[in-house]
Formats: sequence, structure tokens, C-alpha cells
Amino acid sequence: MNASLRKKILTHTLIIFGFFIINLIVHYPSFLSGKELNQHDILQGEGGNNQLIEYRNETGEEPLWNPYVFSGMPAYLTGVRYTGNLLVYVYKFLGLWMGHPKALLFIAMVSFYIMLLTFKVRPLIAAIGAVAFGLNGFNVISIMAGHNAKIAAVALMPLVVAGIQLTFSGKRWFGASLTALALGLEIRANHPQITYYLLLIVIAFGVNELIKAVKGKTLKDLGYNISVLVIAAVLALGANFGRLATTLEYSKYTIRGKSELTSDRQASGGLDREYAFRYSNGIAEPLFLFVPNIFGGSSQEELSTKSEVAKAFRNAGYNRTQVAQQLKAMPTYWGNQPLTAPYFAGTIAVMLFILGLVLLPKNQKGWLIAVFVLGIMMSWGKNFAGFNDLLFDYLPGYNKFRSVTFTIVMSLFAMNLLGALGLEKLLSMEWNKETRKKLFITFGIGGGFLILLMLFSGTLSYRGAIDNQLPDWLVNALREDRQTMLIKEAMRALFFVAGFGAFVWVYAKKKINSNQILIGLSIIVLTDNLSLTKRFLGDENFEKSPTEEHFRLTEADQTLLSITKEGDRVLNLQNPFNENRTSYFHASVGGYHGAKIRRYQDLIDYCLSNEVQEAIGTLQSQSLDFSDLNILNMLNTTHFYAGQQRNGVFNNASANGASWIVNEVIAVNSPDEEVSNVCSIDTKTQALIDQTKFSIPATNGTGIVTLTEKTPNRLVYQATISGGNALAVFSEIYYPEGWIASIDGNEVEILRANYVLRALDIPEGQHDILFEFKPRLYAIGSMIALISSALILLSFIVASSLAIKNHYATS
Repeated sequence: MNASLRKKILTHTLIIFGFFIINLIVHYPSFLSGKELNQHDILQGEGGNNQLIEYRNETGEEPLWNPYVFSGMPAYLTGVRYTGNLLVYVYKFLGLWMGHPKALLFIAMVSFYIMLLTFKVRPLIAAIGAVAFGLNGFNVISIMAGHNAKIAAVALMPLVVAGIQLTFSGKRWFGASLTALALGLEIRANHPQITYYLLLIVIAFGVNELIKAVKGKTLKDLGYNISVLVIAAVLALGANFGRLATTLEYSKYTIRGKSELTSDRQASGGLDREYAFRYSNGIAEPLFLFVPNIFGGSSQEELSTKSEVAKAFRNAGYNRTQVAQQLKAMPTYWGNQPLTAPYFAGTIAVMLFILGLVLLPKNQKGWLIAVFVLGIMMSWGKNFAGFNDLLFDYLPGYNKFRSVTFTIVMSLFAMNLLGALGLEKLLSMEWNKETRKKLFITFGIGGGFLILLMLFSGTLSYRGAIDNQLPDWLVNALREDRQTMLIKEAMRALFFVAGFGAFVWVYAKKKINSNQILIGLSIIVLTDNLSLTKRFLGDENFEKSPTEEHFRLTEADQTLLSITKEGDRVLNLQNPFNENRTSYFHASVGGYHGAKIRRYQDLIDYCLSNEVQEAIGTLQSQSLDFSDLNILNMLNTTHFYAGQQRNGVFNNASANGASWIVNEVIAVNSPDEEVSNVCSIDTKTQALIDQTKFSIPATNGTGIVTLTEKTPNRLVYQATISGGNALAVFSEIYYPEGWIASIDGNEVEILRANYVLRALDIPEGQHDILFEFKPRLYAIGSMIALISSALILLSFIVASSLAIKNHYATS
């Protein structure tokens, strides 16, 4: 090994160690004090998964059905372990076995660093770009909220692009093997929305390569490169086959799939347009990237006791304690979103982006500008309706995703890549009049905007949508504080711009060399982005045991655990369809998940929401007569609770039970007719069946059906029927894929009753009834994943070994 190679290895090692130190600073309460981030969505996920984990630990069996949320749903998206994919060990290694969320920013920095190296950027510039990308607001704020899967997918995006770039830059097999490895990890992160945005980036990259191939007459090489990348993609898909296949199958039946109701505005498939575009950036809100609090920060910002709002509260007669309490969560945000926090990029990241725009030739920056602009325009959502409605209606798959503000990650990716390329260009240019002119334009745009923003800050409204709900004296004080925040942030940004400019000026005067300016610039970038990061991931966000605190067993929980039995369900009357705490201990009628079964959502919309209010009204009238709650009763809602104390638990004696025999079968001819009538029937004696999908059984028997065993994947009943065949309705959610029913060992058809439940036609006599959940795609997925992931690892080891050998031979 020669000295040059040793120096390169040392440089890369020190830079990656630097990323670890930065990550340690961000998460030091976790590393040093054993505290963990209080992540809302992670706690919700733990609530929905807890009983599945306990079952797996006790039995060793993988729970594939989750009976604890929304009365039951496939567990594919709530904690199923997909075995066979060996890439899990690569991911753990890449994150130094730190786990989520501690590994996420580190992986993002390493991934972006590797990608920049493939674009021929020197290591110090690559390190600057990696820090700026890793510590951007999208990553930081999403981690704070608990969107770990989302940021895992974001963190791996650059690694996929690195493999593709290597493929097109003459290292075809090594690039393809890296692409397969990175894409396999990307898909495993299990956030299709971010992977979809990655696909758009790759398409833009591919169009750029196509243009280059046409101009350079190298279409044959382009074809070879695309061929090996297709093979890489197939292997990556294979490594995740079980997850992808079951999720794809399930998605057809969720709120992301096609509605069966003709009255549904999204009958063509996908989410409702208003729901998908609910969170849309205002036209000027991408300026958050440059000036984080340009629109006042978040919807719950803590203000100083010296703020105008504090003075206003004191003048209104609030005491010191009351003022301090009010100041903890003030609505300083004055944009047009319902809730927000600024997705900052960092002042220097934006300045480097402007530098790249000014310095780079069109053929190098064109595709990145397209990605940046597309990300911004898509993030505008309903505020740029003509363009985004067109995408929503015609871009394949786009209507499956909500929160279009997430598209800003495309802009952040393009911005940081273009900025690093621009900085590399700057340090390789001759210092002449043309160079000085371009630098004047760069700093004139950035610094000039900030100066104008401060000068004309008094002309802005600073009035937010929530202000209509506040008294004028408070709104006036808020507007002054919002203006102060804007000016303060603009001055902060201007300080960093000036620091960047000073380094460039000194470098131009040849007072420092390229390494020195890069070290100085890296300090500025780190100071800029790390200080912003700690605003959102500060010490106060870390707790000793957020899970233990959130799921602390209450008197109400203890009471319910002592009186409920298998098959019973609980309804939390406090926001039941947006919480998973109930599911941590009990089988819940409600839940929290972004891909619930669509028919269950229809039931919520048509029936359950009204019945929840009726139940609350009944309790308020000091009654326990819930006999009119037909839908809650058919879901075997045996208990309600509305508080943490023992007296917050209420028994429902009218629940139908785990299964029952009905006297009358009512035939309907469409899902619309079925859902319109299900709320009003007597579910104890009547059942609706869609005769266009199922044969209506001739039943006149009576009897009882008793639940004797219930696990996530298995239900066992004993039935005693007399007087002929009988229709038994089971208080279990109907799902057409994977469930197998048998009577005395003979497989029988599962009917769908009452829009969401299962039913069986049971013959006269005594019978053993068994339901088992055996999804075929999960069973074969493990073997395909094992073979595909093994091929990926083998190809990567061989290709990287050959690449290292060739490097030694030429160095």
C-alpha cells in the first residue's frame, strides 16, 4: 500500500469518525444518560405492536394478523418480521449497530458522502455536503416526530444514486452491485412515499444520461448500463419480496386503494384529494430552507418572558406562573398550513446551491435544477392546484400519498448535491474578472435578499389562520414577536453569509489554500446546521423512559384486564380513531394507522363516529343502556372507558358476543346499499350479505357458537346447531386474502356480513370451527428474499474486490 492510498484511507476514516462525533452530539442524552427521544409516532407504533411482540416472544410464532387495532387488520404494516433478507445485517453495520433513531443521521451523512465521492468531489467538500444534508430540517423534525422509517429511506437515497452514478461513469458492475445493495436497503426501510420520490430523482438522472448518450452517440453503452441496473432493481425487489407482495396485496383493501362505493370521490383509487393536499406549502414557504423562522417557526413555539406576548399577558392580569405556562406553546407560525415546523436547509447550504446555479454549466446542473423545482412545485399542493391536480390525476401512484410537503426532500437532495458540485467548481476555477462577477452575483442574491427582507419586514402581515380565535390584544403582540423572529433569523443568516464571503475573499487573495477554506467552511456549516438541529432535538426532547411513561398501567387498564376475556373489545371514548395506547393492553375498536382497511374506515364514517357520540351522550345521561348501538355491539364492544381511574370504565351488557346466530339474512345488491343499511339493522338478529358477491344461504336453524381459543393467527369455536342450517356471524373483520375457515376439518367459504364481518353457513349438529390466517405470499417471500439478498451480497463482495484490485493495480 503506497503513501497516497494510506492518506486516502485515513482521510475517509477521519471524516466518517467526524460524522459519528456529530451524531453523538445530537443524541448525547441517549448515548451518555440512557435517555430516549419522545417520538409521538413511535409510541403509537409501540401501542399497536406491543401485544404482537409479546405473542412472538412467548410462542416463537410470527403474528401475521393484528386483532388489537381497528377490531383487526393484517399485521403487515404493524410489526411483522420478514425473514430471509440478509441485508438487515448490512443496515446494522452501516448504522454501527446504534439502532433507530440514533443511527439515522449518521447513515444519511455517510450515504451522502459516498455519493458525492462518486461525483468526483474531493473528500472535504463531500464532508461539508454530507453534514448539510444529514442535518437538514426535514430529517431532524421528522426524527423528532418519530418518522424513523421515512428518514431511513431518505438516508439511503444518496447511496442508491451513488451506485447509479458509478454505473454510468465506467464502473458498471461495481455500480450495479452497489445499486442492488442500496436499493434493497431503501425498499427495506419500508417508506414507499420517499422511495417514490427517489424514483423521480432517478428518472431525472436517467433523462440527463439519455441526452448525453444521444449527443455523444453512446446509446449502446447506455443500453448496457440500463440493463445491469434493471437486474440490480430486480434483485433488490426480490430481497424484499415478502414485504412488497403482502403490502401490495393489502393496499388494494386499504384507504390507499380503490373504493367500492360509487359515491366516493376517489372511486378511481387512491386518497381523497383534500386529504392528500391538506398539508401544502404556501408559495413563499420554501424560503424556510434559507430563513427557518421566516413564517414564525412552528404552531407551538416557546417564547421568552421578555417577548411582547409575555408583556401582553402580564398587562391582561396573568400572574407569573400563568404567563410562563402560556409562553410554552404559542402559535407563532403565520403561514397557511394547519400545523408546521420549518424544514430548514441551512444558510450555507442554500448559498452553495446558489453558487452551483451560477458556476456550473447547463449539462451538469440541468437535471438537478429540474429535481429542485419539481420538489418545490409539488410541495405547494393545493396552492399550485393546476399543476398538482394534473399530477394527482395522471401521475401513476402519486394519489396514494399524503402530506405533499414531503416532496421538499427532493429539493434538499438536489440542493446539496448541486452545492457541493458548485463548491468543487469554485476551487478549480481561475480567479479572473468573470469569476469575481459570478461570485458577486452569488453573494448579491443571498445577502441582498436577507437585507431586503429586514428592510421591508414591516410591510408583512404576520397574521395567521389561528389568529381569528384569539383576542386582538394577543394577536397584536404575536405579530410583533413574529416580526422580531423574522428579523432575528435574517440577521443570523446574514452573519453566516458574511462569514462564507469572508473565507472566499481571503482565499481569492491567496491568504489561505483550498484545504484551509474548506476547513473554515465546514466549521461554519456545522455551526449553522447543528445549532438549528439542537433547537428541535434539544435536551428537553429526551426522557428517561418515554415508553414506560406513556404506557404506564392505570387503574382503568387494570380493571379492564381483570374483567375482559378473549374476543372482548374496548372503545376509548377519547379520540378513539387516532390513538394506539388502548391497543397496548387491550383489543381496541379504534386505533391509529395511515393504511387501515377501507371498509372499516367507511364503517367509521357512516356509523361508528355517530355511535361514539351516542355512547358519550348515554353516559352523560347517567345511563348504561347501549342496546341501540348496533355497530359497536356487533364489534363486541364490551367496555367503554373515558378516564384513567377505575370509575372511568363502563360495562356494555348489550354487546353481541364473539359470535351469534341470526334469524334473518337480508340480501343487498351493492356495497353502497350494504353500507347505507348496516347502521340501522338489528345486528343481533339480522345480517346483510351482498348477493352479487356471495350466495345467500338458506338458513332456519338456531343454536350457539362459542369462542374457545383466540390467537393472532388462529380462532377456534364450538357450535351447536339445531333445526337446520344456521348463519353464524363472527365479530371478526373480513379480509379476503389468507384466512381459511374449516368446519370439522373441511374447508368452507367465508361469507362477508354486515359490510365488515365474517359469517359461515353452519350445518345442523355439533361442530368444531377453525379460522387460520395463512397468507401464501408471506410463506414464499422468505425463500425469495434469502436467495435474492444472498446474490446481492455475493455480487457486491466480488465486484468491490475486483474494484479494489484494479485500484491497487493502477495506483
